[in-house]
Amino acid sequence: MSARWGDSRVDVTLVKAGRTKIRYPAVVVADDGTRITVRAPWAGDDVKDFGFVRFAPGDVFTEYYWRDRWYAVKEVRAGDGTLKGWYTDITRPARVSGGELVVEDLDLWVSADGALVVRLDEDEFAASGLTERDPRAAEEAETALDALELLARQGRFTRLLD
Repeated sequence: MSARWGDSRVDVTLVKAGRTKIRYPAVVVADDGTRITVRAPWAGDDVKDFGFVRFAPGDVFTEYYWRDRWYAVKEVRAGDGTLKGWYTDITRPARVSGGELVVEDLDLWVSADGALVVRLDEDEFAASGLTERDPRAAEEAETALDALELLARQGRFTRLLD
């Protein structure tokens, strides 16, 4: 782990459309200078039911963030350790500063058995105006989402986390 973390805690801040969507504490599991891995309990107070998966108090997220990639991957497990699946954020590369890890997101869900792959937030992405404001960033985000979806559909998604 990188010495920069000191007590091995960090605040994860998810930003959407320039605003903080959620901020929560996490424990740094590993940091090799390129990929940061943190672990945190479900940050919500209530159950969030997406229809294809439910996040609930007691769930544990192991989150993988890269400083050089346009995505983050969150492994989601129930409180009893049962793997629910992987939630991905299509993001600008993670920024780390003063004990805070900041990411912006567009999402993809991959079920534990790999049978369900769902793109999320595409309407929000289109409405964000990113394509007009920062075409390069929009292209990077779309390329990352396409690549992650392809890996998931080919059954090679978990290789990202090895």
